[in-house]
Amino acid sequence: MRHQRSDTPLRSDAQRNRERILEVALTELTRAADAPLSAIAKKAGVGQGTFYRNFPSREALVLEVYRYEVQQVAEAAEQLLRTRPPDRALREWMDRLAQYALAKAGLADALRAATSTCGSLAGLGHAPVTQAVTSLLEANERAGTIRPGVTPQDFLLAIAGLWQIGPHDDWQARADRLLDLVMDGLRAGAPGAARTDG
Repeated sequence: MRHQRSDTPLRSDAQRNRERILEVALTELTRAADAPLSAIAKKAGVGQGTFYRNFPSREALVLEVYRYEVQQVAEAAEQLLRTRPPDRALREWMDRLAQYALAKAGLADALRAATSTCGSLAGLGHAPVTQAVTSLLEANERAGTIRPGVTPQDFLLAIAGLWQIGPHDDWQARADRLLDLVMDGLRAGAPGAARTDG
């Protein structure tokens, strides 16, 4: 009678446990791909049973951390567009994407190990990021704060350098400089540039 069907939504406390595990796992796996699962469970404040009920294997945890982080990055775009001017929302979202890039760099070894047994990373969440970029670019084009005609593919190519920065190479300063250069390029030729600058 007590058995919860797998298609029923998680109770709020179960959802909080799951999210806490994912947040701790992101931090720990970014530091060390072979972080012990027991240490992740302990830092998340959940028992082994709760942990393994949510994530029956290391591979399941790693792939879900990756999906979760992609979803958080994507959702941040809409939150920023609701609370900031479009160009500020875009630049702050780029910072959020940079943090994701660093996490992904740190997760690289864990992801490689997980996908060697579970298939490829294809389909693990690139669509939400592309949709977020599309929303941000469209809002900025309507506001006249970036040059017209920039596609999501253009933008993603322009920021691809994020994934080339080593996590220990003064990462934050180099990422900030790269993203400022990209933002300056997006603003060049923007119809609203003359109005906002003067």
